[in-house]
Amino acid sequence: MSEQAPPTIQQLLRDAAPYIHDHRGKTLVIAFAGEALLEQGMDALASDVALLSSLGMRLVLVPGSRPQIEAELRKAGMESRVHAGLRITGEAELPHVMTAVAVQTVGMVARLSQGMPNTPLEGARLSVVLSNIVIARPAGVRDGVDLGWTGEVRKIEQSRLRSLLDAGHVLLQPCLGTSPTGETFNLRAEDIAVEIAASIKADKLIFLTESTNRLPATLTVSEAASMQGSENLKPEFRLHLASAVQAVRRGVDRVHLVDRHGDGALLRELFTREGNGTLVSAEPLERIRRATIDDVGGILELIRPLEDEGILVRRPREQLELEIDRYFVVDLDGRIIATAALHPFEQAGVAELACLTVHADYRRGGRASRLLRQIEREAIHRGMQGLFVLTTHTTHWFIEHGFRPARVEELPVERQAIYNAQRNSKVLLKSLARTGADANARAL
Repeated sequence: MSEQAPPTIQQLLRDAAPYIHDHRGKTLVIAFAGEALLEQGMDALASDVALLSSLGMRLVLVPGSRPQIEAELRKAGMESRVHAGLRITGEAELPHVMTAVAVQTVGMVARLSQGMPNTPLEGARLSVVLSNIVIARPAGVRDGVDLGWTGEVRKIEQSRLRSLLDAGHVLLQPCLGTSPTGETFNLRAEDIAVEIAASIKADKLIFLTESTNRLPATLTVSEAASMQGSENLKPEFRLHLASAVQAVRRGVDRVHLVDRHGDGALLRELFTREGNGTLVSAEPLERIRRATIDDVGGILELIRPLEDEGILVRRPREQLELEIDRYFVVDLDGRIIATAALHPFEQAGVAELACLTVHADYRRGGRASRLLRQIEREAIHRGMQGLFVLTTHTTHWFIEHGFRPARVEELPVERQAIYNAQRNSKVLLKSLARTGADANARAL
């Protein structure tokens, strides 16, 4: 049997294109152990960071420093002391901890600032910034043990962090934090990463792990929580899993656990359908699905308030029952909280997006955008080349999502014939381009 030929560069780029588009402008917090910075690990990581930045991603890097700190303590003839998984940082250890982290940080900035010809960083010109966005406090006494200058995150300076990311900087956050009184504390990198990601609701929190544990490609937060006590997990991986659960429960959309070993592990996780690690996300209580006849009552209950306000055209139950196969719904644990319909005009090659509605209690959660994407995928699947919508209240929202103002005369003839001039709805159009992305691929 002949071996399958490796994919060509054009195939790889085409397959990655949907992920590249989706990740552009997204905020990623990437945490990794100090071991990743030893030997040749940093060169590969720096190259991948440069690529992600060049593709428009907003990056926060949170390196750990355990091996660097331990090496510095050994040079000083001191032993590392640990209690309950936390380093004990006494008065004597603190200067050595600060030295180790400072040397490591300067080295990282230097690596990320490279631009030598014939290297992956050629022309990258990354702007790497250190900032005092982490406000810390002492961890205190645990089980009768004073942890000294080991601390925990008190808060994150969100506005300062956002302004740095908005300016196009890559933020490098070492595992140190300062207090309002000017004290410096040694912090755990995993805790910093979770706090930063949760504070700004990062799109992704990524842990590059040192150990390999075979887990499913995707886990819900409840599934991940149930696995935390497993004796089959290595301690480091158990910590990452606990951090992932905490982050998702605090509003981070997706957390990735990726074994950093292997060339391009991070890139494969982000830009391939199969991924390269474990993705932890919220409970699958909420999903988009096709509507069924059993959903008619829920849809009517959802859209009735907007019909009463005149925002939506009133739809009799009989009409909804006849057209139910054109509807999609967002189902939250059996409750219909959003809906939208697709009415194709086959001869014109376009379709109408209608009845896009989200329950008032669930707005501002991105559900309308997700429904729109689902409708667009369905329209493309049906061979439609364009999508149009008639609206009296949400013109700007549709324009922000790629629609353009249009005239009634641009509608299909059949739709023009039933256009209600008294409502004077605005007409908006959007061209649909087939991307070749597999709708059944793992979520971006």
